[in-house]
Amino acid sequence: MKENKKHTREQYGFKEGASEFPLMVVLSFVYVCNARCPNCPYNNSEIRDTYKDALFMPEVLFKRIADECGQYRSYLRLSGGGEPMLHPQAVDLIVYAKQKGAKIGLITNGSRFSEQNLRKILGAGIDVIEFSVDAGDEETYRIVRPGVDWGVLNRNVKLANSLRKEMGVTTTFVASIINQKGVDVEKAEKYWSELVDKVQIRKYLTWGYNQDQSADSSPYLPPGERIPCPWLFERLNIDSKGDVTLCGEDIAFSEKFDNVYNHSIRKIWRGGHFESLRKKHLERRGEEIKICSTCPDWQYRSWEYNYWKILKDAEVSKKAKG
Repeated sequence: MKENKKHTREQYGFKEGASEFPLMVVLSFVYVCNARCPNCPYNNSEIRDTYKDALFMPEVLFKRIADECGQYRSYLRLSGGGEPMLHPQAVDLIVYAKQKGAKIGLITNGSRFSEQNLRKILGAGIDVIEFSVDAGDEETYRIVRPGVDWGVLNRNVKLANSLRKEMGVTTTFVASIINQKGVDVEKAEKYWSELVDKVQIRKYLTWGYNQDQSADSSPYLPPGERIPCPWLFERLNIDSKGDVTLCGEDIAFSEKFDNVYNHSIRKIWRGGHFESLRKKHLERRGEEIKICSTCPDWQYRSWEYNYWKILKDAEVSKKAKG
């Protein structure tokens, strides 16, 4: 399981293509969930209460975002304050985004799949389905993911594999495991490696709301050096109201500074405000930014071992498995 990962670079800044448009647009797509995970910051805060008028991202907003992301072949990462597949239009909106040319990465607990909806999104060409699993056995799963069912998860992951093979599609399957106390990470990784293309071991993040239950608190970026955070240079975060915040750490969108109903994603991404924030990070002055100054998880960012590395590893694995 342990890998010798390099997390820093000699030069910091945009990846190729990212100066014009974010490589990834992370959507807080829903604010409802059927799981009661104790490590979820939304279960340990009142954030969902502030979205009672926007529990689901409206169709018009999603399509506005998907239209623009499609022009740049950017990733739309469906995530946020709950289970994306609970969105009543989830399947149709995924299909729409793919038709517009966007890439789609879906983060899901895997509980809401059926043969019918899997066929639709696989047939549309969904790029990545990331199953949040967090355990390698049923007993542990009941503790870390109450509300959802181990048997249903396994059935649906196996169904996804079967349909992918039958349909001849190239969707990547990832299993995500949070390295937290009470979870045998090596056992979980071994179990899910047989069922997906890549197992991702995540650091336990507090998000400013959780109690620290990390089973591996070793930093990626040395905290004292204030190495720039990569998130400002590759991804943009948008909530179900269209508000934009500078960082995914701000899950309450308390530092929102623009809205995609008012300006295009490209204009926001290249705008003076966002550029000033990046400049502070590049000058090792990121702590002058309010949310960055109190960020408990900055040390767990990585410039090299990230979403793009996960996808690359998954492709290698798929080819090796034939």
